[in-house]
Amino acid sequence: MKIGQKAFGTQAVIAACLALAAPATSWAGAADAFYERAFVVAANARCQLFRPELGAALNAATAQARGAALRSGVSEADLNATAARARSRAHAVACDSPDLQTVRGRVDGAFSGWTRTSRMTFPGENKAWVADRVRQERQTWRLVQSTVVGASPVAFGYAGQGVGGSDLTAVVSFAGRSRPYAARLVMRDPARAARPWLAGNGLAPAASRASVWATGYQAADASLLAEGRRAGEAWRFPATAATQLARLDPRETFAVEFHFRDGTVATVPFEAGDFAAGSAFLAMGML
Repeated sequence: MKIGQKAFGTQAVIAACLALAAPATSWAGAADAFYERAFVVAANARCQLFRPELGAALNAATAQARGAALRSGVSEADLNATAARARSRAHAVACDSPDLQTVRGRVDGAFSGWTRTSRMTFPGENKAWVADRVRQERQTWRLVQSTVVGASPVAFGYAGQGVGGSDLTAVVSFAGRSRPYAARLVMRDPARAARPWLAGNGLAPAASRASVWATGYQAADASLLAEGRRAGEAWRFPATAATQLARLDPRETFAVEFHFRDGTVATVPFEAGDFAAGSAFLAMGML
């Protein structure tokens, strides 16, 4: 059942809570699930219903629902309108509403277990993002997608250690060739191409791309290398690049380009997938 424009009654509350924990498999179901999650997130932002880690769990669930809706065929414009309706509905409900307090209790029960989840895989159409919230004193991948270019393994995502922050990082171990002198992320630029680029399995046309250059590199920690590799480079990207990646349609491709002094470029494609949901999952904090 969709939380619509009618009075926010107890039955609607219960339906919303059930939908929060249920997977969406159809166009309508995916859109409804996103609406219901977006409503609770908006209500929490206004009324401070949940502790921070549970709020982060809701953000992750909402991002995941958005990705599911896009994959099912809901347009980004429709989802933006749905989110606006959810925010408007949340603004119209009093924070001390008994029904909203019912939502609070049920959502707390449904999501409290997720706040204790340490690892999670966010599958995509072809590749997955793997998230890990276990605190370790050595460098580890906290959110990563792995692939290869030729015979060289490449991983991209968030790397960090201890309780410190995470850096957006690409790690590569090139086999049998010189090392690159620069690296950059390339992806669709919404300012140049508003609609997702879903033709084939490639990147948006060059004229429609945005790019973000790495800020530097260093020898990669052994714990970040692919199995069997003894050395590699870790390229760091600015945090602003993560915001751009999170805006992509989950079905889209982005890439890391490695530039060599002989003029060649190694282009490594990745699937946008549930990068936004994985990032929100990490925001719950380390365990």
